[in-house]
Amino acid sequence: MKKIVVLTGAGISAESGLKTFRDSGGLWEGYNVIDVATPEAWRRDPILVQTFYNERRKNVLDAIPNLAHFALARLEEKYEVTIITQNIDDLHERAGSSNIIHLHGLITKSQSDKNPVLTYDILGWELKMGEVCELGSQLRPHVVWFGEPVPMIEYAQKLCSQADIFIVIGTSLKVYPAAGLIDFVPPNVPKYLVDLNCPEIPLKDLDMIIKSSSIGVPELVERLLI
Repeated sequence: MKKIVVLTGAGISAESGLKTFRDSGGLWEGYNVIDVATPEAWRRDPILVQTFYNERRKNVLDAIPNLAHFALARLEEKYEVTIITQNIDDLHERAGSSNIIHLHGLITKSQSDKNPVLTYDILGWELKMGEVCELGSQLRPHVVWFGEPVPMIEYAQKLCSQADIFIVIGTSLKVYPAAGLIDFVPPNVPKYLVDLNCPEIPLKDLDMIIKSSSIGVPELVERLLI
């Protein structure tokens, strides 16, 4: 069975109504990302950061997968599919995809402030101050903040090097280290990009589908399932 590796970014979630800071010049839902998405922000004002992510989590739980998410799940009828996503929502899971790598964490989980390996499911949308891990440390969102390492990146690189088909959806390929994953894909492997905009960086041997995710992804999936 051939292996498809899919890299998804903000564009696929945006069509389900979820916003990201890169849509508005460094602001995320009206907040400067430095104030809500860095370890320094957490140390400076943990209540603000916790409140911010509680609201984002509520938005995620209210959102529903779109046609692109469901189309990707259909690829498993014929291929071994791994989705590497930069998004912190769980829309791929809810659409039925079974193998997802969350490079930047998953907002429906919490992690220990002392040991990030300790993660826990969050029941509902609210993570409260005073909720602690088994070590007695405050729980924080399971999200990779600016200035923190991306724990799954080396595994993602290995998966890309083994791909028979590589698909990029809804990302500008400007955010590193995720953007560099395409460099690990073997040169002879078919590569597709689905996005409303052409990437600003030149990419060779890339079949570009300049359409929204909810239109372009189902079209591509139909081609691949023939």
